Amino acid sequence: MITLQNVTKYFTTNAGRRYILKDVSLTLPDGNVGILGRNGAGKSTLMRMLGRIEFPNQGTITSPDTFSWPLGLGGGFVWNMTGRANVKFVCNLYGRSKEETRRIVSYVQEFSELGDYFDMPIKTYSSGMKGRLGFGLSLAFDFDYMIIDETLSVGDARFRKKAKDALMKKIENCHVLLVSHDMNTLKEMCDIGLLVHEGELHYYDTIDDAINRYNEINKQGK
Repeated sequence: MITLQNVTKYFTTNAGRRYILKDVSLTLPDGNVGILGRNGAGKSTLMRMLGRIEFPNQGTITSPDTFSWPLGLGGGFVWNMTGRANVKFVCNLYGRSKEETRRIVSYVQEFSELGDYFDMPIKTYSSGMKGRLGFGLSLAFDFDYMIIDETLSVGDARFRKKAKDALMKKIENCHVLLVSHDMNTLKEMCDIGLLVHEGELHYYDTIDDAINRYNEINKQGK
């Protein structure tokens, strides 16, 4: 469960404040959540706030659950450290034992398919390689919610299938917060929906209802 209480989020621009949310209060039940909205509406910002990676300007967001970092993204790595060293560093941050760390390192090394690059600095990686390392690292940890921001397209077609299959198995035992423009992916992975629109946040009991409303807004052009 995730609770928003009088949440306001905005960014300061030359034209003034640009609001993502204005004084929103909402309790979100457990479930696989699809987040929709037009380009620039603030979907990714909302997702990061729900996952407590980013914070509102006013109000509070609380939850007893644990959240992953955004799945598949290459950000957050220490560029001068190797892939292996980065994985060990994250394990240390999360208080994993030596035995657990060895298991996680082995899993990420095998899953990411980086070969010799696993022992090379992150700064030598392509964006796809960083994505594969981050994807494998996220899957190696157990969270109540997996945070996914349009990141199901890492690697070539074979690796994308492997990654999606692994993710689908993973979320059998956890929930997801998913930002995607792919309606089929949202329908496949999510059961409830959130729509961000003009500073408001709308909750829908089914992802189909959220998608239908999103399509209506696009047709109206406002």
